[in-house]
Amino acid sequence: MKKSGHVATSVVLLLLCLMYGITYIDRVNIATAAIAFRQELGLSNIEYGWIASAFFYSYALFQIIGGRIGDKYGPRLVLCVCGLIWAASTIGTGLAGGFWSFIFVRFMLGVGEGATFPTATRAMSSWTRPGWRGFGQGITHSFARMGNALTPPLVVVLIAYWGWRGSFVALGLLSLVWTVAWFFYFRNDPREHAGVSQAELAVLPAYGSKKESPKVPWARLVPRMLPTTFVYFCYAWSLWVFLTWLPQFFQQGYGLNLKNSALLTGAIGLGAVLGDTVGGVLSDWIYKKTGNLNAARRNVVILSFLGALLCLIPVFYVHDLIVLGACLCAAFFCLELIIGPIWSVPMDIAPQHSGTASGIMNTGSAVAGIISPVVFGYIVDWSGSWQLPFAVSIGLLLLGAILSFWMRPDIPLDSPSAEARRMAA
Repeated sequence: MKKSGHVATSVVLLLLCLMYGITYIDRVNIATAAIAFRQELGLSNIEYGWIASAFFYSYALFQIIGGRIGDKYGPRLVLCVCGLIWAASTIGTGLAGGFWSFIFVRFMLGVGEGATFPTATRAMSSWTRPGWRGFGQGITHSFARMGNALTPPLVVVLIAYWGWRGSFVALGLLSLVWTVAWFFYFRNDPREHAGVSQAELAVLPAYGSKKESPKVPWARLVPRMLPTTFVYFCYAWSLWVFLTWLPQFFQQGYGLNLKNSALLTGAIGLGAVLGDTVGGVLSDWIYKKTGNLNAARRNVVILSFLGALLCLIPVFYVHDLIVLGACLCAAFFCLELIIGPIWSVPMDIAPQHSGTASGIMNTGSAVAGIISPVVFGYIVDWSGSWQLPFAVSIGLLLLGAILSFWMRPDIPLDSPSAEARRMAA
């Protein structure tokens, strides 16, 4: 007998939120720990840039592959396997002894986390009622940014007790706990979950049967998602500047110690936490008021890009740490307004292939992650300036705002208008 209320969908959303938070902790913990292990191992800015980017080679590779696997085999199994891999890789980071061993464990971490967000989007498309997709994507990514904000002070505390190696082991064990909880609670089809109520089933979308396993219409899907992928690349360039370099920006650029650098970085990250949720809620509100997906998705994305751009300009002129921190916090807030609307676009365009579609989109983020940390390190070592790399971010934010006009979330992949446009082309 089905229960009443919306408990099961809330628990699934909470588990996804925790996954987003934990995966981000495991991928950005290296930025704070690097302050300790770089000195011990004698790594340069350029070498650290390559270590930070190693994660994204495999992460990029497994975006589309992982999204397709998530669509085909279901989020329950795929996220469980991913959790085991990224947990082992995080623990392995604590055993790394030099440049190449760091490269290897970070590469394997990308293997484990590559399929997570596309597959989570597939889970969300079955467990989230229409009209709440922006909120669902926004709140899960808020937990990702909460993980980012909490990681610097958390890693500092763990290092104080167990050293930088022990900090990675402890965080890897946390990932294992989540993996077990996910496997035992989640079901691919909400109708197979004993805790789902009739009220929940009445508003959830239909779930395709396992026998259907529809083929991916690559020839139509890829061109439809490419504009969103390019937009997401422009966003992610600045994201990875924040996530991989900010602690050292304050430590080396402004002479802060490990503790103060971590605290300031964490405080700035709180702006991103708020931005993710606000962007998702704003997108859903506009959609409910207007019924216009372009206004709900594209316009919020453009607002986000332009706001972040304006808030980054003071980095070149402001030297007071409090004012600088406030500007960076505001920039991060504006930047993260993108998340809710843009992660809803794959579900808007191709709900039956949302894992694959979001994998295509998130490849843009992964490619930006490969390039951005390395470019930042080269610019700093070449110029001696910790402000100059932000000029690249400003240029890409402007480009992203322009490219946003080519996103069309209002035209589903299988709609007559989409087919007419394809035939005309």
